[in-house]
Amino acid sequence: MRSYRELFRTPEFTPFFLSYAAFNAALTIGGLSLATLVYRATDSPLLAAMSMFGPQLAQVLGATFLLSGADRLPPRATLAWSGFAFAALTAVLALPGLPVWAVFVVVLVQGLIASLGGGVTGGLLNEILPKSGFVLGRSVFNMASGLMQVLGFATGGALLALLSPRTCLLLAAALYLTQALGYRFGLSPRPPRATGRLSVKATWTNNAFLWSSRGRRLTYLGLWIPNGLVVGCDSLYVSYAPEAAGVLFASGALGMFAGDVWVGRFVRPALRTRLATPLLLLLATPYLLFMSHPPVAVAAVAVCLSNVGFAASLVQQERLMSLTPDDMAGHALGLRSAGMLTMQGVAAALAGTVAQLTSPATGMTVMASASVAVTLGLAVAGRQREERGPGVGGDGEVGAVGVLGVADVDGAG
Repeated sequence: MRSYRELFRTPEFTPFFLSYAAFNAALTIGGLSLATLVYRATDSPLLAAMSMFGPQLAQVLGATFLLSGADRLPPRATLAWSGFAFAALTAVLALPGLPVWAVFVVVLVQGLIASLGGGVTGGLLNEILPKSGFVLGRSVFNMASGLMQVLGFATGGALLALLSPRTCLLLAAALYLTQALGYRFGLSPRPPRATGRLSVKATWTNNAFLWSSRGRRLTYLGLWIPNGLVVGCDSLYVSYAPEAAGVLFASGALGMFAGDVWVGRFVRPALRTRLATPLLLLLATPYLLFMSHPPVAVAAVAVCLSNVGFAASLVQQERLMSLTPDDMAGHALGLRSAGMLTMQGVAAALAGTVAQLTSPATGMTVMASASVAVTLGLAVAGRQREERGPGVGGDGEVGAVGVLGVADVDGAG
């Protein structure tokens, strides 16, 4: 599957895509509004960063206790009720006089729900599309995320100039409700992909299986850490440029959109498998410019260029699917999402702490430097695996790991 026309002719893909786009629009408008609300109330870069990205920390709890439900719950009902829950909780965040501690309780609950929803979404996409269409479909979903972030952050920034953050949160709640209705009436009911009930034991067993392969371990680390550290940079936009944070978020989303179009639509599979490490380096290095405290216009260009590198996740997710049994696709992608978002929450806390002690620009530079170091370290680990030769991993894989696109010779592309 190589064309967008063929993709959107696939039954159920269009309503699935539109509902996902509504979710991302809500997420961006709501996140920017909440971070602005908290920053105005506390004047704290750390609390502003954590209010926007802190929900991701709850993903580790979801990955530990709930993730078996990604393949064991009916997808349509799970996604619809998750959307209804997000709408209700976002409306709670808009309540006047809500204390800061209560804000973080609500976003923690949102993070727990999202940890399950991410796996269900990924698994359902893998089920709706043929394997040949996964990368193109995933790229279109990433493009929807990027485009909705461009529109959402630009619209959110404009709305915040006219309306209160609480009113903008209510608009986000309405978008979450739209998403839930789209899933409920746009998708067909499907049985779970795996038998059994959601259980902690099943979650742990599946996590242990997925982690038992060195190829999958390195792939997960490549998906989680470099990406998360750069999102730590993103979490400081509000404190770096309080009146122009929407410009930086929109610029980054534009770069993400461009990267997904390029990698998902135009890069040949044989080349795609070797692009992850260069893309991850591109993701981090433009942020090193922030050590010189650039003006907003220059910072926006750097952010746009950087976010092209988020397309590395397309290569890595394709690799992960090639190493995972079909009946565990939802769980594997849910673990990818939960680990990535958890790392983003951790990185937001670290970046906010550094910014609190120094400055937002210094926090961005530190997180970007760490991302470069981790990317290079994982690339070396993948290269060492390649030099050991095929059949030496002891985990059922053939050939080199190629986790960061260094050498991918066992069919991922």
